[in-house]
Amino acid sequence: MPVHFPLRLVGSRMLAPSVRHLAFVRDDGVPLDFIPGQFLQVHFNYPDGKPTKRSYSVATVHEGPATPDMPIEIAVSYVAGGAATALFEHLQEGERIEASGPYGRFCLMPNDANRRYLLIGTGTGVTPYRAMLPTLKRLIATRGIEVVLLFGARTPTELLYGDEFAEFAAQTPGFRFVPCYSRELPATPRADDRRGYVQTVLPEFAPNPETDIAYLCGNPNMVDATFEVLKAAGLPVPHIRREKYVSSK
Repeated sequence: MPVHFPLRLVGSRMLAPSVRHLAFVRDDGVPLDFIPGQFLQVHFNYPDGKPTKRSYSVATVHEGPATPDMPIEIAVSYVAGGAATALFEHLQEGERIEASGPYGRFCLMPNDANRRYLLIGTGTGVTPYRAMLPTLKRLIATRGIEVVLLFGARTPTELLYGDEFAEFAAQTPGFRFVPCYSRELPATPRADDRRGYVQTVLPEFAPNPETDIAYLCGNPNMVDATFEVLKAAGLPVPHIRREKYVSSK
């Protein structure tokens, strides 16, 4: 039986019109020892009292051992009529929720010997990649790997953490951030901005079965379509690591 623990909200901001970034601390004084790429489950009740839960990837950027005051960050998409949306829309600083975890194996593997990571995400599926940034920086420095982050959004207002990824790319040779806009490009596009879906932009980066490991996270249709593109390029299935995000009410 997983151990539940309290999280206290210490800050939040809107990342997009329907996505909220929330920062918590564990309210029992115990550090959350997570591996970037893992997720938490938030436990709550429907209005009729029936218990339910939702899963959220940890978005925290943290180096070194976990500490009791380390922020535990997630990004929550609001869904019209959603029970979790009702919970998070009205959650105020200082209030508490119940969580368990961390769970999951959508993580960078210590024994990987690849030359490049292709990180592909849409919507809040980009949150695990945010948490991976310190590890990726270390791997770029120690193993000389390259990283390409292809992030799909409909419009510039929906490019979650876009400024953070762009700044990281500017400061980290070997890391390339490629926003892919399906509906509207920025008024002043950057050199690596693309028009289209991530799966249609991906072939530009010539996925290579000899050098690449790919991570896919986000909309299930994107994950399935991109999986087929990578398989067609010859990547072995164990080198295509997937996590699908499904919006639940």
